[in-house]
Amino acid sequence: MLIIGELINASRQAIKSAIENQDKDYIQKVAREQYASGANYIDVNAGVFYKTEAEHLKWLVETVQAEEEIPCSLDSPDPGAIELALSAHRGTAFINSISLEKERYEAMLPIVAGTDLKIVALCMSDDGMPDKVDDRMAVADRLVNGLVQHNVPIENIYVDPLVQPIATNTDYGFAFLESIQQISEAFDGVHILCGLSNISFGLPERKFLNQIFMTMAIARGLDGAIVNPLDKKMMACIITAETLFGRDDFCTAYLNAYRSGLIEA
Repeated sequence: MLIIGELINASRQAIKSAIENQDKDYIQKVAREQYASGANYIDVNAGVFYKTEAEHLKWLVETVQAEEEIPCSLDSPDPGAIELALSAHRGTAFINSISLEKERYEAMLPIVAGTDLKIVALCMSDDGMPDKVDDRMAVADRLVNGLVQHNVPIENIYVDPLVQPIATNTDYGFAFLESIQQISEAFDGVHILCGLSNISFGLPERKFLNQIFMTMAIARGLDGAIVNPLDKKMMACIITAETLFGRDDFCTAYLNAYRSGLIEA
């Protein structure tokens, strides 16, 4: 399971303040903690700074990678911000994200075409966020094929079918899970990634719902997630589900997690 740590997001007040105060120590601490807890990439987002997002995103990349080459996920719909952040990034970055919305698609495609960048492909178009499986599949088909035709390796594409709150429609959970399976079967080599906490919006005990939904999604083929890696119960659920799903040779990850105290009854 590829894990993108979600905590360096300027929508969180502590991160917003750290960016405003140029508090490198705090940003680096949050990055290191996530990386040490199992994150493969650290998401960096400065989206609340509308006029200075690009400069702040570049600063976040430089700060996160100042002491160690920790790979970043560059989280912005603004191609200018992505390009400036990329100019500072060392190693292979994750781009979060491209969609089938015409303006966004046409702006982001030249950035990723013919590169080794990994890319989140959102199942969203100018018609909005699809809530049915067939609609998600139609968007995914156009996105995946368009990226591949522009020399993006299929193994670098991480389709996000987009989670919607089950409290607003009881079909949303099943539709998302079914979309994962159908996308995995339709596009050999493509990955499926999401931030799934939206499933529990408006309901009590959200963490519990998210943990159960994560295990269900992994069983359908999810192999990437944008999560808080400091949430030990969520990470334990991910490791255990992957083991039970046959993605953990000789149960090595599970046993290591158990020995470290992450897995407990």
